[in-house]
Amino acid sequence: MKAKKTRNEKLRYNIVNMLIYIVGIVLLLQLFNLQIVNGEEYRETSNTRLTRESSLKAARGNVTDRSGNKLVTTQIGYSLEIYKTKLDNNTFNQTILNLVELLEKNKDTYIDNFPITVDPYKYTLEEQDLKQWKKENAIEENATAEQAFKIFKEKYGIEEQNIKKARKIMAVRYEITRNGISNIKPVTVSKNISSASVNQIEEQSAYFPGVAIAKEPVVTYPYGNLASHILGYLGAISPEEYKEKKDTYDINDIIGKTGIEYTLEDYLKGTDGIKQIEMSVDGTITGEYTTKEAVKGADVALTIDANLQQSVEKALANNIKKIKNGGYGKKYNAEGGAAIVMNIKTGEVLAMASNPDYEPELYIKGITTEKLKEYDKGKSLYNRAISGGYAPGSTFKMVVATAALETNTIKPTTRINDTGVYPRGYHPTCWYYSEHHYGHGYLTLPQAIQKSCNYYFYEVGYRLGSIQPVIDYAKAYGLGSLTGIELSGEATGTVELMQTCLEKTRHTMAIW
Repeated sequence: MKAKKTRNEKLRYNIVNMLIYIVGIVLLLQLFNLQIVNGEEYRETSNTRLTRESSLKAARGNVTDRSGNKLVTTQIGYSLEIYKTKLDNNTFNQTILNLVELLEKNKDTYIDNFPITVDPYKYTLEEQDLKQWKKENAIEENATAEQAFKIFKEKYGIEEQNIKKARKIMAVRYEITRNGISNIKPVTVSKNISSASVNQIEEQSAYFPGVAIAKEPVVTYPYGNLASHILGYLGAISPEEYKEKKDTYDINDIIGKTGIEYTLEDYLKGTDGIKQIEMSVDGTITGEYTTKEAVKGADVALTIDANLQQSVEKALANNIKKIKNGGYGKKYNAEGGAAIVMNIKTGEVLAMASNPDYEPELYIKGITTEKLKEYDKGKSLYNRAISGGYAPGSTFKMVVATAALETNTIKPTTRINDTGVYPRGYHPTCWYYSEHHYGHGYLTLPQAIQKSCNYYFYEVGYRLGSIQPVIDYAKAYGLGSLTGIELSGEATGTVELMQTCLEKTRHTMAIW
């Protein structure tokens, strides 16, 4: 019985050994087939397939009003990327020219940062920037625009004789040089291109080797220029910003420059993903797939109400126009204005308007020089609602009244006789006197506030004897300090300046 068991074990052992030998022989034969018999064919196939890694741009977060209406959002757009290929220089330059002319035909733009124009030759940089640019590009300081142009033409091996066409090639080559290009890192040469360009490039991909179409989120402003000073605008990341944020930003990224887009940039910006693009050795795209999904930025809800914001902006614009046209009795050169609506119980800003305003989406689409000059002339980007320092006018009478009451200088029932012309100081008048040639007569504090009587508060200021109580209560009201609103460029006010001026003049009447 034991001998029979031993024979069965040996048989199984031999069978297992035989199977191992058979599997080994099969693997060796297959390896021989791959390496020797068909090795050349497989090597050729492998060499004609390349995989490139590219960023998958994340959508920015939405900015909404208090009711969820989207004031800033994103939609899918298309951009053009160029990868490094094994094309010879002449073919590469011709491909670029073909691409640029196709874009122009479809009224699409391409990124053009080359600082020389032709016909006539001219530098587009300011003197100091031009000097630095020449130094960085090893161009003699006294070189003319034409001489610099020829240097780049030779550098990029551009044989095109038409200088306008040559410059088109040069602009793209310059962008490629400026950003750096490799087998795995593309350079974006055009953003938000039309569907016509997308279709034509995809249909004729063989004529555009190394060119890939990338989907990317494009920021839009559904309400146009509504709340432009609150929302702010986006622009290309600057060299200084990129140097500081290169761990999380690409050199072709956009970044918030003003408003909420700037203040809450870290929340609104998403996290880019990664995609792999397969292409043949001649640059033809053969496929692509995502290896890391992009993560959209966080949404931001504001306290403003879009409908109220529209009403306030319209009312402000109409009143400025009315003032200019003499609608209030006399024509004034009103160049702008501001209006704010707040919830007095919570401090929430429900609407904030500054006029003139601007269209933030133009900074994404590509703003023209003419429009920039127009905005600069009208100070359209200046947020008059928070950045302007203005005299408070009659609203400051409440501060004076508070100081006088809290120091027991007067009581609510204190009566002062407004005769029209105040007898002290430089003899200022009440506004009522300029219209009627006499004053309000005897008034109590509530009546003086109701009628906004200048004379009454001149006298109250005099009775205070010092400007310090007014300064103290102005600060207690929060005047002269930042509100902490989530917008950059807020002015602090002039309470400290007012105190300094009064200390120098030693004339408490100067404030009134």
